[in-house]
Amino acid sequence: MAGLDCVESAHAQTFPVKPIRLVLGFPPGTNVDILARPIAARMGEPLGQQVVVDNRPGATGLIANEYVARAVGDGYTLLAAPSSSLTSIPHLRLKMPYDAMRDFVPVIQINAFPQVLLVNPVVPVKSVKDLIALARAKPGVLSFGSSGVGSAFHLAGELFKTMARVDMLHVPYKGGNLALTDLIGGRLDLIFYSLAVAQPQVRAGKLRAIAVTGLKRDALQPDLPTVDESGLRGYEVTGWHGIFAPAGTPRDVVERLNSVIAKVLATREIGELWASQGMAVVATTPAESIKRYHDDYAKYEKLVKTVGIKPE
Repeated sequence: MAGLDCVESAHAQTFPVKPIRLVLGFPPGTNVDILARPIAARMGEPLGQQVVVDNRPGATGLIANEYVARAVGDGYTLLAAPSSSLTSIPHLRLKMPYDAMRDFVPVIQINAFPQVLLVNPVVPVKSVKDLIALARAKPGVLSFGSSGVGSAFHLAGELFKTMARVDMLHVPYKGGNLALTDLIGGRLDLIFYSLAVAQPQVRAGKLRAIAVTGLKRDALQPDLPTVDESGLRGYEVTGWHGIFAPAGTPRDVVERLNSVIAKVLATREIGELWASQGMAVVATTPAESIKRYHDDYAKYEKLVKTVGIKPE
């Protein structure tokens, strides 16, 4: 093992000797692109090499994910991706071009963002406890919308149903904005949705926010309780983005990349950008990144099986 450590140390000391490619599975201007580009731009100086953003959109990120999964694990090809593309989507597809647990090494988690539980104001509930009581009194009557079967909003609702032991009707849409419109129009009772996007509707009184899905209150609406503290202990659905490397990337290289990115995330400019996107800055260690990645993968694997969502 000592010999291996010496090899890794030597590798890390010389790394990088050429530009690094940061691959994204979505086009320019999308959320992950907005987050990844300023990180890539600020990594270059401390690393002494340019970090080039490479957009490879298609198949909800699977094209880029597969490209990185098949790349050499040397630190020169990285992936920036929403966690869902590696922790929940693999359980929703019959055939995957890679093994999410085997083919990737998480380098760092870069942010966290909860959803918000919203109801139409005519629904007579003002808390999670009220909602659970109403759902139990009227099994199968309350409806919740989502942006599609297996989407993050759908899984948040199914986890709520499972943990609260209630029956609610899921109504999938071809986009979260359509579900939000029907909620405002009274054709749905509730949805789990993006707090940043829904906040103007909440302020205008068109929707009622009940709770956020993270384990901590959100800075956008600090007076809003979490689902966990509102009585459904252990409930958490927190989206995040991360940077990943192919399997086999030397540990010291992963640690160096993690250290550089963590310092970038600590800058005021990044903090302000993340806040404008409704996200909190998070900079995990490699060990914390691995734990979060594996925990979420197992969580959604169990949920998909429990709910009986059929992979496509």
